[in-house]
Amino acid sequence: MLGSASCMPLLAQGTVDDYNRAYALREKYSMKQVLYAGVVPHWVEHTSSFWYVRQTEKGNEYVKVDAASAKRTALFNQQKMASALSEKSGRKVDAYHLPLQNCWLNTSLDTLRFQLDGKFWAYSIKHNRLLDEGAIPPRGKERHWMEVDDEKDGGPVTSPDGKWVAFIKNDNVYAREVATGKEKQLSQDGTLSNYYSSYIQWSPDSKSVVSCRIRPVEKRYVYYVESSPADQSQPKLHKQEYAKPGDELRFKVPCIFEVESGRRLIPSTELFSHQYELSAPMWNADSKGITFEYNERGHKVYRVLEMSAVDGKVRTLIEEKEEKYVNYPRIYRNYLSDGKRIIWSSERDNYNHLYMYDRATGKPLNQITKGEWYVRGVQYVDEANGVIYFSANGMNKNEDPYLIHYYKINFDGSNLVELTPEEGMHQCWYSPDHKYLVDVYSKVDQAPVTVLREAKDGKIRMQLEKADISALLANGWKAPEVFTAKGRDGKTDMWGIIYRPSNFDPSKKYPVIEYIYSGPGDQYVPKTFSSYNWWMTSLAELGFIVVQVDGMTTSFRSKEFEEVCYKNLKDAGLPDHIAWIKAAAQKYPYMDIDRVGIFGCSAGGQESTGAVLFHPEFYKAAYSACGCHDNRMDKIWWNELWMGYPVDESYSACSNVDNAYRLSRPLMLVVGELDDNVDPSSTMQVVNALEKANKDFELVVIPGAHHTMGEDFGEHKRYDFFVRNLMGVTPPSWDKVKTGK
Repeated sequence: MLGSASCMPLLAQGTVDDYNRAYALREKYSMKQVLYAGVVPHWVEHTSSFWYVRQTEKGNEYVKVDAASAKRTALFNQQKMASALSEKSGRKVDAYHLPLQNCWLNTSLDTLRFQLDGKFWAYSIKHNRLLDEGAIPPRGKERHWMEVDDEKDGGPVTSPDGKWVAFIKNDNVYAREVATGKEKQLSQDGTLSNYYSSYIQWSPDSKSVVSCRIRPVEKRYVYYVESSPADQSQPKLHKQEYAKPGDELRFKVPCIFEVESGRRLIPSTELFSHQYELSAPMWNADSKGITFEYNERGHKVYRVLEMSAVDGKVRTLIEEKEEKYVNYPRIYRNYLSDGKRIIWSSERDNYNHLYMYDRATGKPLNQITKGEWYVRGVQYVDEANGVIYFSANGMNKNEDPYLIHYYKINFDGSNLVELTPEEGMHQCWYSPDHKYLVDVYSKVDQAPVTVLREAKDGKIRMQLEKADISALLANGWKAPEVFTAKGRDGKTDMWGIIYRPSNFDPSKKYPVIEYIYSGPGDQYVPKTFSSYNWWMTSLAELGFIVVQVDGMTTSFRSKEFEEVCYKNLKDAGLPDHIAWIKAAAQKYPYMDIDRVGIFGCSAGGQESTGAVLFHPEFYKAAYSACGCHDNRMDKIWWNELWMGYPVDESYSACSNVDNAYRLSRPLMLVVGELDDNVDPSSTMQVVNALEKANKDFELVVIPGAHHTMGEDFGEHKRYDFFVRNLMGVTPPSWDKVKTGK
């Protein structure tokens, strides 16, 4: 309990009325209160038309827009559709609340297909006819994202000329002549423990095949006990493939086989000898070689390699080398159809930019984009006209540097055109012919606007929608504040948001709670309009100031800004967050920074616990859900990229397990017993270390839950935890709180 907490009950915060009001905001501030928003255009293939759903005062209207004429019409007669659905389903269907799911329109724009009640349906717009097209087939079991594909499920592959079929038999590559049925064994060295991939690729000229020889490794598995399954009384044991930092990885070698001659080309592995991953090989258009990508273990080297189909030699086309890490998940590549050039993205100049490479020389011809800003994505490459359509942030110096805009630029870096100049976070959808784009833009404090633009210059053809938030404002809604302040270095702006309760009184003192999900890979502070922030809005209503900020270690400012994370995930940008919160409190004295709490899930679970372990002078309480508390326990790709390989002492230095003895503040740990993202043992090992260090803490286990902030039960526990530990107030009895459940 904080020393100053004894006076806090006088402020009447954290009362049952505060709780009931907080829970009520979910409905009161829902997006149902916002009209003419939520536009998602569906371009119809081979046309210049798209359709979308308008959220009007009556309800949903289905509309069609012809971009060429800039005219909007009804997509179909909704009254007739409602009548047809009512007749078929035996229930009354409202024309403005049609229960259509996963709709799509055919190219001729005369038939709408959709899902309803577990069936596929087709509605003839022209004839007002509704057809039941049968039950939706059950989905097969999808591969879990942690599972490594053993590459054994590929079927026989027919050559482009149709004369041969290639396949795997007895772990080796075979080819069968279609005309005669005669088989040829192309590889001889495939074995159970060094087999050939079934994902065989034929050369365009049908003369050769390529397949990777794979040396597998023993896999690691994580086991979960489902304590309370719905279909039986006894618990269930679940098993999940799950590689962790330092684990041995498989080794792949691309091998080329000439079908007629039986000639084998097995390359030297010198340029790809220390594999984290080797991409699937692709044949060059001229059939004279294959191209593949090599990600070196430790991620300090990344190469695009070409293997000759003439002599088997391997050469480097592109090489990225970094002292800390190559940010390989961010790489964009486009192997142009001329077979001579590659568009490639790199952070080599401290920002993510596009480069044009010459395949013949393996050297860049030119840097396409350049400046202190960040390419975020490439939407379309118009190879015929030498134009790239892309998105970027940070180019407009007088606005939030994270706001994304859309641009076009020539291959040689000339004629940069901004297509979406209005301030805001833009999201665009291009027409199939890339002549038009639908642009939706907003900010956290600016409702969405939707326009149709020309793709050649960004000129607005028509305004489609402008969101109406009058009902939301009438319910007392106020936008969060966008706040900037300098970070740890005293010169770099950090951007964040501030949420206040709807009954905010600047004469009161409010504890501060930070919601954290930080670290590399993204930026996390919302930039688009939302009527209700699930993690922040209701929590603030209890009587807190709730904040979120992107500090160093996060992405899209610069490589240098992000690389603070390297071998240092415990940093989590917290020194920047602390400086930012202090600056906010200096401007707003009602923010009581003697009572600052923090919460988060996943990486945020690690970071919130780390906050009270490494910065207890500032953070006074932490709620941590499903945290990857020790990077040696978590998934391999995330942790080896940011923490490095081999596993070294930095993993221990960042571990909440090894540093659990430092705990001096209230801590609530939460874990889903079936978390298949972060090994639940990561949380339990913190529990073990805290118990051995004789530390007081709280543990909440959510039976049957996967990767979670705590679900409804955990949310209520989180509210109580902060009310008790930051306000010094005894939370109201749960039977007095109206959660809406």
